[in-house]
Amino acid sequence: MSGSQTLPGAEPVRQGPRLVLASGSPRRRQLLELLGIPCRVVPSGIDELQLPEEDAAAFALRAARDKAVAVAGRGGDLPVLGSDTVVEVGGVALGKPADTSHATEMLRQLAGRAHHVHTGVALVAGGRCESLVDTALVRFLPLDDAMIRWYVATGEPMDKAGAYAVQGRGGLLVEGIEGSPSTVIGLPIHRLPGLFARCGLDFFRLSRQP
Repeated sequence: MSGSQTLPGAEPVRQGPRLVLASGSPRRRQLLELLGIPCRVVPSGIDELQLPEEDAAAFALRAARDKAVAVAGRGGDLPVLGSDTVVEVGGVALGKPADTSHATEMLRQLAGRAHHVHTGVALVAGGRCESLVDTALVRFLPLDDAMIRWYVATGEPMDKAGAYAVQGRGGLLVEGIEGSPSTVIGLPIHRLPGLFARCGLDFFRLSRQP
């Protein structure tokens, strides 16, 4: 009998990174790992500010490009992926809350309303930078002060654009989503194969098979 097999208790062989993620977001890293793409995390360190007259979608796209380009020189030969998410309600872009009072204010703005979530993604590979922005519409349930206080007290809103995480306890606040939930989480995974193709990369070959 020939061939190879994994012995009971043996550790699987760990594959090296195939992508550099220019973001410290654990949610983006987890999404890539679920797709079978191990990555090296290298946060850009860029503190983006929205420019005057720049709309929320354009801001998300520019921030993603800036992050990817800033890290590209530190990523060696690996492709570099940057991403940025902006929540927009009533024409106003919401970033991450500065403190619990700010988080409470944001959630009151979103309560009982629909808002847009724009996630920009940029890929630097082979001397090229390709980018896109994807948008989802999120509808919040009406929220009373007790609900908002409870959610803020969990600590979950504090590092999230718009002060909520749809994949966590924040899902309790959401009535519905039009578009991809992954866009709201912070990385529109359904757009990645096409983005990679524009840089001459086969997304599915990068993804390790089960």
